[in-house]
Amino acid sequence: MRILIATDAWHPQVNGVLRTLVAVAEALTGIGETVRFLNHEGMPTIGLPTYRDIRLGVPRPGEVGERIAAIAPDAIHIATEGPIGHLVRRHCIRRGRPFTTSFHTRFADYAAARWPIPKELSWSWLRWFHNGGRATMASTPSLMDELTTRGFRKVLRWPRGVDTDMFRPRDRQSLDIPRPMFLSVGRVAVEKNLEAFLSLELPGTKVVVGEGPARGDLASRYPNALFLGEKQGEELAALYAAADVFVFPSRTDTFGLVLLEALSSGTPIAGFPVAATRDVVGSAPVAVLDNDLGTACRGALLLSRAACRDYARTMTWHESARCFVGNLVAAGVCSRA
Repeated sequence: MRILIATDAWHPQVNGVLRTLVAVAEALTGIGETVRFLNHEGMPTIGLPTYRDIRLGVPRPGEVGERIAAIAPDAIHIATEGPIGHLVRRHCIRRGRPFTTSFHTRFADYAAARWPIPKELSWSWLRWFHNGGRATMASTPSLMDELTTRGFRKVLRWPRGVDTDMFRPRDRQSLDIPRPMFLSVGRVAVEKNLEAFLSLELPGTKVVVGEGPARGDLASRYPNALFLGEKQGEELAALYAAADVFVFPSRTDTFGLVLLEALSSGTPIAGFPVAATRDVVGSAPVAVLDNDLGTACRGALLLSRAACRDYARTMTWHESARCFVGNLVAAGVCSRA
């Protein structure tokens, strides 16, 4: 089966949406499917006023239809709600072609944090966008329940996975910093709530990995924290394994792929008891979730690193890919499992 995935999230962006799509595409190939991406490669791009490191593709008239025709997919999946996602959606609706979507980002929360946009207005737009398809895929049970409550018509579970070969326990580098090492990885932006982590009184060293519009301001206000910028591959994996605790201060993420990467590296989690984080860790003894983030950080120091690794190994991209294909069949956008 040839699957087209339309996405506005593409290189050089570094985020969980892109990493999810690339990992699932690789796993889909491994089970015999063919995946093609419709992204901004070969198109003019524009930057966003606030997120200057993000580039959005601007297709010329008719280009999206031409690319779809050239790929000749058996199934179409729209992963993002940007310009490419909108044009693919319009193309499919005009031609009566079924498609699925996936819900990755709490745009309503992020927009309200940045601009004076009422959340209900954003949710109304998101509902319109996703309900144009046959089904919306969501990563966790709590997100599925929320989307259903908000009027999304058909919501299907699409779990995430982790590369347990890349993200694994390793010799724990000292980095020449005071221990314990409290690590946070992700986009350095206001919606990630990093200030809740950086303002804590904790022993050792706070380390932040990632880039984003808030980095300069946060680095100047919290000079005792170590900001390492963007890291990928083996370098990122080594940092996960070196950390004593992985701190996830976000209250708005829909999943948090970084949580699985940390756990697979043997590093316990500290975070707030919000739905998305609870869904990832379940009842396993691999995280301390508390409304007092400092208490969670200190408590996570006592957890078993072996338990973290064992838990993460139950979540694979292979299973995520098989579920994705099953959702395409269940939604009626293709006829073969």
